[in-house]
Amino acid sequence: MHAGLKVEKQKALPLVYFEVKLAAGYRIDLLVENKVIVEIKAVEAFNDVHIAQVLTFLKISKCKLDLLINFNVKSLKDGIKRIVNGI
Repeated sequence: MHAGLKVEKQKALPLVYFEVKLAAGYRIDLLVENKVIVEIKAVEAFNDVHIAQVLTFLKISKCKLDLLINFNVKSLKDGIKRIVNGI
């Protein structure tokens, strides 16, 4: 518990492809209150692969909100991207 919130680190998500099932096919960096995914990066800039990864996590987890955070920026406010999945 952090600030009274339930936070899970490296939360495993299953991967199912036809008949192949992996219990931990993906790992979410942080899952807050089973509602918000936080993905942490340290990259030059976000690209389509990062967005695709987050959208996959949102779809599989049935969460609606992701915060994609890049620590490789001069000001942290420039490294935060909010992604909403309208399931």
